[in-house]
Amino acid sequence: MTTPSPLPAVLTLAGSDPSGGAGIQADILTLASLGCHPLSVITAITVQDTAGVNDFLVMEADWVNDQARCLLEDIPVAAFKIGMIGSVENVAVIAQLMADYPDIPLVYDPVLASDGGDDLTDDDLISALRDMLLPQVSVLTPNSIEARRLAANDPDEEDSLTLDDCAKRLLALGCEHVLITGTHENTREVINAHYNQDLKVRQHHWERLPERYHGSGCTLASAIAGMLAAGAPVEDAITDAQEYTYQTLLNAFRPGMGQYIPDRLFWAREVAEEESENGDGAQQTEEGDEIGHA
Repeated sequence: MTTPSPLPAVLTLAGSDPSGGAGIQADILTLASLGCHPLSVITAITVQDTAGVNDFLVMEADWVNDQARCLLEDIPVAAFKIGMIGSVENVAVIAQLMADYPDIPLVYDPVLASDGGDDLTDDDLISALRDMLLPQVSVLTPNSIEARRLAANDPDEEDSLTLDDCAKRLLALGCEHVLITGTHENTREVINAHYNQDLKVRQHHWERLPERYHGSGCTLASAIAGMLAAGAPVEDAITDAQEYTYQTLLNAFRPGMGQYIPDRLFWAREVAEEESENGDGAQQTEEGDEIGHA
């Protein structure tokens, strides 16, 4: 006899990052931090650290498909999150998977390059994404570089596209919502722009932080997926996920010689510090029963 889980399950399909900064490890940490049960399908394995990607090996499409189908036949899923895909063949099997579950929200972080600038895709893969996957996406979360690359009909026009132009084209391909993050833009603040199918735009302004971060995009997309899985409306999920991600960056740490890593469990450390300041973390009720804090 199975016991229904109180945690909404989110299936993430992404590459593995052994540094724990980005990729499927970042997704798992984020989803667990937000009270979800993370299910994971590995699309690629990488040789990387906090400074960059040295090499990667894309999983065969049958393996990606079998990993996902096995889980989906066993556990009800409340949301999907997709990161690095790695090959045209993987795009095809993932697109078919998503088509079989059209009522489940899908958040796609189009990982086209690493945070260190290492290219992880090619023109054929971009074309496959535009044709097969983007029409099924509930929330697309590209940075400005990725948005221009996905939206451009020709590589020569990438630099001339405005972000509004990019959003219009991506929405025309079928995405329901597009959140373009502005970290790579030359602005005093980071401006993230959320577009919906009515072409209405809502701008979110964030203080530009001084460091470089490994895994911020994975964190944001996973947070949106987790909040959608918990039942939040799209507008609220997009807004609250940005606040969560910003807090992970404010509390980021640098474990190696490369970029900073977001602290997805910042809130737990804040609670622990408060409990430490207040004593042993336990309190007495009026009836005298001791309530411990985990």
